Amino acid sequence: RIAARAARELHPGEVVNLGIGIPNLIPRFLEDDSGIFVHTENGLLGVGPPPDGDELDEDLIDAAKRPITALPGAAYFDSAQSFAMIRGGHVDTAVLGALQVGERGDIANWAVPGKDVLGVGGAMDLVVGARRVIVTMTATSSSGEPKIVDRCSFPLTAAAAVDTVVTELCVFQRRNGSLCLTELLDGATVDDVAAVTTARFA
Repeated sequence: RIAARAARELHPGEVVNLGIGIPNLIPRFLEDDSGIFVHTENGLLGVGPPPDGDELDEDLIDAAKRPITALPGAAYFDSAQSFAMIRGGHVDTAVLGALQVGERGDIANWAVPGKDVLGVGGAMDLVVGARRVIVTMTATSSSGEPKIVDRCSFPLTAAAAVDTVVTELCVFQRRNGSLCLTELLDGATVDDVAAVTTARFA
């Protein structure tokens, strides 16, 4: 549900980087002729849908090490070039998950205090280098804690970087530095959203 709704935020001609988790599901909801160029930071522009049977190529994986396909005309490059694209502002949209999003658009998505982590990965580059940042996540954590919060308590990935948040309940857009609830999904109400959100929103 979240991935399908997030896919509708993407536009023909965009270069889009998809993070691990829910964003990896988005290619399932893109038409072959969508005109959207999916980028993976480990070296491919033109990612297609997940492979079926005979399409599996063990040399083709995304940043999450999951098998992918390459669309006709896809380009291959090394990680240095890939991150030069990101840092140079050549990625139009980054779609990634988060542990928390703050009401000013702050994002925390790489570390839970007190737990071992491998590192921030490419997230810091993506949320600062991409022209637009879309967060796809459930409204609450597995323990029921709100993930859209007044202020992030986890280490920040970036401040005021998020443009859009898509959860199973709704869509938020950041407007004039604040969150605005712009769409309710699948029968959710404003009260449903407010019950699992500690951030202020319009």
